Amino acid sequence: MNVVDSSGWLEYFADGPNAGRFAPPIQNTRELIVPTLSLYEVFKRVFQQRGETEALRAIALMQQGRVVDLNATIALTAAKLSIELKLPMADSIILATARECPATLWTQDGDFKGMAGVRYFAKEKT
Repeated sequence: MNVVDSSGWLEYFADGPNAGRFAPPIQNTRELIVPTLSLYEVFKRVFQQRGETEALRAIALMQQGRVVDLNATIALTAAKLSIELKLPMADSIILATARECPATLWTQDGDFKGMAGVRYFAKEKT
């Protein structure tokens, strides 16, 4: 199973330098887990940059995976991870979701560099 964090989704949708690294887990929808928080973050950013129609298209693609809601178990695990790993709230929720499923987390967010269960790719300049 795989979770692609918001930075990976946005890189994929923008066809950025690391888009090809995120394509395999995104296109393998049978093993794709999508945290509801990622829907929020991606919709917001794409809506700001390209408008509502493009944002809705992005969300439709994301929903081809299994959407996992933020529940009490994930929320409490995320709170502990936030304290233990000094992660921001959104990052801790994404990581907690990946661990709960269990799934590999794919990201280019430096907060996750070196963590177990994470496929981290340094963000490349365009």
